[in-house]
Amino acid sequence: MISYIIRRLLGFIPVLLGIALFTFVLVRVIPGGPFDTAGDRTLPPQVVANINAKYHLDWPMWKQFASYLVGDDILGEEGISRGLIRGDFGISTQYRGQPVSEIIADTFPTSAQLGIMSVALALLMGIPLGTIAALRQNSAVDYAATFSAVFFLSVPNLVLAPLLVWMFGLKWKLFPVAGWGAKPPFLFGSLPQLSDLNLDYFRYAALPVFALGTSAAASIARLTRGSLLQVINQDYIRTARAKGLAERTIVVVHALKNSLIPVVTILGPLFATLVTGTFIVESIFGINGMGRHFVNSVGNRDYPILLGVTLLFSFVLIVANLVVDITYALLDPRIRYD
Repeated sequence: MISYIIRRLLGFIPVLLGIALFTFVLVRVIPGGPFDTAGDRTLPPQVVANINAKYHLDWPMWKQFASYLVGDDILGEEGISRGLIRGDFGISTQYRGQPVSEIIADTFPTSAQLGIMSVALALLMGIPLGTIAALRQNSAVDYAATFSAVFFLSVPNLVLAPLLVWMFGLKWKLFPVAGWGAKPPFLFGSLPQLSDLNLDYFRYAALPVFALGTSAAASIARLTRGSLLQVINQDYIRTARAKGLAERTIVVVHALKNSLIPVVTILGPLFATLVTGTFIVESIFGINGMGRHFVNSVGNRDYPILLGVTLLFSFVLIVANLVVDITYALLDPRIRYD
């Protein structure tokens, strides 16, 4: 197992380099540039040329990528890039003079907290709901659980989030409708301070977490139900019942554990997507998260933010998939990584 983990960690390097190269080329072949306009005005060509020269956008593409990767000083040039290999994601062209690493450091913790709580809610809702539906197949409980799962899968966040704001925030005034309850500095760079974990923190988090977590919970519930229905008809489950084991032990220890592999499979990309920011929910609830900056950077052609957020998302996704593969071996002893 240790050797497998080491090989996977070493494999991160070429994968991230490939993603960086592909994204770097892709964003630059899109028509338009970051300095073509200033608000509603079109900048004069000479002004655009001077700004492009400052940010090295007039260099050949291979040299721009080399500068982004290793830094201007290694190329023997004077500039502002220290290189990705030294943890420098570059300088934002939208927020003039602000390093992308600072923007990510300011916004990622909030997105991470929102995503982690949404995943936790999805697991706490989805697995029990799917389990109950499978154990009571074709009953009223099963039909109600299936209907709820289909409903929350069908209603997009763009509809659900404003409905939650209107009903629980504006009409009944139960929860705040904008902002986030925790402020920096954060523990370990992402987690709220213990002093922030009060009622107000969870009141601010309740609506956005519910808006994000319900659709994920619906997917998990459907997967849990389908997988558990297959497992409970296996021979070893009949053997466990024949031995007189308690039904709770059969379900929790034998059936549910083996039926969670499909659920664990989707947790990798689900975790990466929610933790690195969701534009719609962050915008509706006025949360200063990373998703808003990423989408805004697309419209503004802010290449450094696009690259920085894409690489961070890729890193989180790769790590999450590694954890998923390790979890496979813990859930199913037949899976071995030699």
